[in-house]
Amino acid sequence: MIDSAGYTVYTHAMSTTRRTTRHAGRTNGDAPDPLGERVRERRKELGLSLEELAARTGLTASFLSLIERNINNPSLDSLYRIAEALDVPPFYFSVDGSAGATVQNPVVRRNERIQITFPPGDVTSELLVPNLRNKLEVFISRVQPSAGNVARTPKMASEECLYVMEGRLRVVLHEQEYLLEAGDSIYIQGFALREISAVGDGEAVFLSAITPPIF
Repeated sequence: MIDSAGYTVYTHAMSTTRRTTRHAGRTNGDAPDPLGERVRERRKELGLSLEELAARTGLTASFLSLIERNINNPSLDSLYRIAEALDVPPFYFSVDGSAGATVQNPVVRRNERIQITFPPGDVTSELLVPNLRNKLEVFISRVQPSAGNVARTPKMASEECLYVMEGRLRVVLHEQEYLLEAGDSIYIQGFALREISAVGDGEAVFLSAITPPIF
């Protein structure tokens, strides 16, 4: 079955407690979440039909149609599949496409970061660079133990340095497991990545720098 759990995208500083969220399919007069529009625009840009995108993702054309019309929302796994099939990182689908736009200002203010909260809400990532058109992607993620394995082995060669800010992480590269505490860091060649998960009862917070942008 295809999970249609909620998907939330918003700009938000980590220290801010009040959050303004934007949800797909809202009818209260707010601007609709751009996810569906961005998926449709990118699909048409590549000259793909819904059926062709369905074949690439393993999802159904009808489910993808609901996503494009902001009637349904993709799960974390479905979002990854769609992003990979459209050859874009998941942050491409962020608010107003800001993560993918060319931005002249090199400064990203803490209250202006692009943030994605993945369903069901136990993984949140914030982009620390102004756009994803350059060769380096940097983001901070907050992961709850309930999220399980949040890693996805990239389909292209990549390099990553991951730094644990809070909590504990389990990282598996090939068959080797590494347990990281706050203050530890690890270098990752993308094809080796098998698992990233929070260990223990508390939230894990980590910073990742990746080249090229794949997340």
